[in-house]
Amino acid sequence: QVQLVESGGGLVQAGESLRLSCTASGLSFSSYSMGWFRQVPGKGRVFLAAIRGSGDVTYYPNSVKGRFTISRDNAKNTLYLQMDSLKPEDTAVYYCAATAVPVATTPQNYEYWGQGTPVTVSS
Repeated sequence: QVQLVESGGGLVQAGESLRLSCTASGLSFSSYSMGWFRQVPGKGRVFLAAIRGSGDVTYYPNSVKGRFTISRDNAKNTLYLQMDSLKPEDTAVYYCAATAVPVATTPQNYEYWGQGTPVTVSS
């Protein structure tokens, strides 16, 4: 069975940084592209970043480009999201996900999901 487990969320001040981790098991990690999404109550899951299996290609929406960095360590079956210059609007539950579609940007393209880790950014 596939399991994705996020960690690293918490409470931070605006302008500070946070690094999220996602550890995968039960799949051939390097064969999957990975993504990060976030969600607030009453709204849909929003794409943040994607990375191809080998780590050679990344993609970000303009909303986080320059602030967020996605990376992976395939030897450790771990995905990361480095978040810098955090804003109160970044407050959400953050999810990692796995897909066979390279740099997919919609939740429907992702096969496996973690449980989410909450991030709160205070002003």
